[in-house]
Amino acid sequence: MTGENVIAGLTRNPQFFIDKMIKNFKRSLIFNFQFSIMKTLSVIVPCYNEEAVVALAYERLKKVLSGLSLSSRIIFVNDGSRDKTREILSGIAAKDTAVQVIHFSRNFGHQKAVAAGIHHCNSDWAVIMDADMQDPPELIPELMAVQEKEHANVVYCIRQNRKGESKFKLWSAKSFYRLLNKMSEIEFPSDAGDFRLIDANVIREFNRFKEKGKYIRGIISWIGFKQVPFYYEREPRLAGETKYPLKKMLSFASTTLLYFSKKPLLIAISLGFVAVLFGIIMALWYMFGKIFGYTDAESGWTSIMITIIFFGGIQLLTVGVLGQYIGILFDEVKDRPEYIIEAIDN
Repeated sequence: MTGENVIAGLTRNPQFFIDKMIKNFKRSLIFNFQFSIMKTLSVIVPCYNEEAVVALAYERLKKVLSGLSLSSRIIFVNDGSRDKTREILSGIAAKDTAVQVIHFSRNFGHQKAVAAGIHHCNSDWAVIMDADMQDPPELIPELMAVQEKEHANVVYCIRQNRKGESKFKLWSAKSFYRLLNKMSEIEFPSDAGDFRLIDANVIREFNRFKEKGKYIRGIISWIGFKQVPFYYEREPRLAGETKYPLKKMLSFASTTLLYFSKKPLLIAISLGFVAVLFGIIMALWYMFGKIFGYTDAESGWTSIMITIIFFGGIQLLTVGVLGQYIGILFDEVKDRPEYIIEAIDN
């Protein structure tokens, strides 16, 4: 409205014009207030060579988020993909302002990608999920409902059924969680992956962690606050291959155990004590056997080799455990960044 129109309106009907101005001002205040208190949700989606599913993942997520009564956005983290994932994500971000894409300079790993998404999240809530759609985005409204009902800081998803996964993977995952809970100082929920809802309190505390070898679900469990389970059935992958073959699974499991437990060191000490005790008993057995004649102390090569192999194995095991912890310290002391961001598409 120009200055001439304002003067003309005041001249013709000053009271009507003033009332209209007050009404518009009230509407503006109400809109700005509602916008300022509107809750926000971010969905963090790490991607590595997901060209076959990432477009469909976006469509399904967008459909779900459009039905929520809050402001939402999607944070895709391109973990150095070598296929057309980058081009697809950049195209999506160019068309949708509610999509942010973080491009790594190379492949740094799934947990680093999730961490980057959390670091760039300033929402009231965040949902972490993979791009392969094994964790259905249609469950997000249910997670929000559980959070509101329970006033929870974390809603972690427990997989009751894991479709499309081998018996070996199911067995190894269950065994891993059992071992982790026995070895760790805190309890981790079994059959829970990274698929979960976290609130701003957890996001804030997570961003304080400086360690490089992050185990996301472990750190979130360690943080505490109120955490409640949500049970669901996990779907098979829509397309592509798993990004966690056996080698990566073993590396991931060993790193997790070492970061969350000092018990391997205690086991090494115990094995060393057993070895020493075994050596003392053998020495006493042969010494008294020589004196009282109930054994041949010069039995020879076999007993010597068994003893050497036994003690050598114990020493290598304990040195290996110590080496793993020293390796972790070495990585942390270097203080390299967790990841390198090449570009961000907003």
